[in-house]
Amino acid sequence: MSKNNSLAKSIQKLIEAILSALGYKNTKKRTWHQHVVPYQEGWAVRREGNKRITSKHRKQSTAINKAKVLAKRYKADVIIHRESGGIRDRVSYREND
Repeated sequence: MSKNNSLAKSIQKLIEAILSALGYKNTKKRTWHQHVVPYQEGWAVRREGNKRITSKHRKQSTAINKAKVLAKRYKADVIIHRESGGIRDRVSYREND
């Protein structure tokens, strides 16, 4: 099994080197931004880019508080959605660059 893992890692590094040489760069970095979204009969907190939810809540205010705790911990943003799905507000906990 370890031979397969090392072979797979070698192939992955080779592909990354080829793509880098061709000018392709993986600039999309995963963030810790937390989205408060409508979910079933209530609200959910979901990390940006995730399909699965982090937590579900009956009230939007509770979901917002949970999202703020996570965003503060990871110096990220909270994106609050309306029931229709549109963005209502954004709160940033990032340090000034």
